[in-house]
Amino acid sequence: RRGEMAKSTQLTQLINNDVFRAFATYAAIVLLKMMLMSLITAYFRITRKAFVNPEDTESFGKGEAAKKYLRTDPDVERARRGHLNDLENIVPFFGIGLLYALSGPELSSALLHFRIFTGARILHTFAYLIPLPQPGRGLSWAVGYAVTFSMAYNVLRAAWLL
Repeated sequence: RRGEMAKSTQLTQLINNDVFRAFATYAAIVLLKMMLMSLITAYFRITRKAFVNPEDTESFGKGEAAKKYLRTDPDVERARRGHLNDLENIVPFFGIGLLYALSGPELSSALLHFRIFTGARILHTFAYLIPLPQPGRGLSWAVGYAVTFSMAYNVLRAAWLL
């Protein structure tokens, strides 16, 4: 019984921690943005009638009639690449950001990290889908990547006293 109360108290303290709540908020935003990329890719597949699986073309006919819809499309591929880039960057942010939030940073520093990363990823998505001219997309990627590295450095510094 005492162990259960201790765990409940620790969880309550974590949930009431401003840094953890900030992390949860911004992590939810970028994860939802990443999920939205799946819907954008599906939208382009449907509107451009560009599919990669034969079973996805069956509503357009059978056999040769459906084969013409088994193709690639530049808009679909652009959305897919943007989604893949999200996977490569948001997943590490989620793990490192969680460790960072639990390492006891100042709220102002944590908010700066989380907000800059979130803004960079949103800008990256617009730069990818519109598309905006370079170096917009590259800079937005680099800023988000640097934020994740900064959080990782701070976690290592706190854990190993670097």
